[in-house]
Amino acid sequence: MSQREFTTGAFQQFVNEKKLMIAKCKKCGALYMPPRPVCIKCQSKEIEWVEAKGNGKLAAFTAIAVGPTFMIAEGFDRNNLYCTGVVQLDEGPRVTARILGVDTKNPAQIKVGTPMTVEYLERGQGESKKTYLAFKKVA
Repeated sequence: MSQREFTTGAFQQFVNEKKLMIAKCKKCGALYMPPRPVCIKCQSKEIEWVEAKGNGKLAAFTAIAVGPTFMIAEGFDRNNLYCTGVVQLDEGPRVTARILGVDTKNPAQIKVGTPMTVEYLERGQGESKKTYLAFKKVA
């Protein structure tokens, strides 16, 4: 796999390519998200990128009514909430992302432990096109 730096910028480059990559220590096998250049378990600098399958379970979430400007521009507000959360990947690491396929009008119905799968959201066009990491509820 590509040997890009182990930074959040490199992670975002992979997201732009629709790849969910995590950092793995070659020495002890520890997995990291966000990526890091040194293993905090064994202090090895022998790190590699590995592709995650993109499946996991919802570990935590929040429904947001007042978001940043770009979310308001997408139509989210006090009457149309969006969800963000933490997904524990089947491989172990946790990742923060937008959560899709849940009923934000009834947040009490959203359950920790819900199976999730990766989704990539593309916004904008041309030079301003951005890809965002999201997870959606498995039907």
